[in-house]
Amino acid sequence: MTPLVGIVLVSHRAEIALGVRSLVAELAGAGVMVTAAGGTDDGGTGTSYARILDALHSTATDAGVLVLPDLGSSVLTTRLVLDDHPGIRAVLADAPFVEGAVAAAVTAATGAALPTVAEAAEQARRISKF
Repeated sequence: MTPLVGIVLVSHRAEIALGVRSLVAELAGAGVMVTAAGGTDDGGTGTSYARILDALHSTATDAGVLVLPDLGSSVLTTRLVLDDHPGIRAVLADAPFVEGAVAAAVTAATGAALPTVAEAAEQARRISKF
């Protein structure tokens, strides 16, 4: 079986990352690995270099990993991790957290390549809710 693009959700709260992960995993099916990297190492609000790195390592496939941050420091921390570990094939998406995650996971489930999955996530910002 061809590996599918994995998805890492980086949020300031573990509960948010886990909740979105649950939704996305249900919609995308079992084939797409979705990992939550939320909160600080001590369970507080913020982002954790170690949690992001662990999530990237556990989610990495030959197809690559799409990373969706929620806001602010989750972007900065993820960029730092990716800069420090250039061997990890990952793309950081500038996308709405929930809608982008859903679009990315559903697209990844089709076997799409990493650039296509990233584009689907980023295009989600243009989808009207009304």
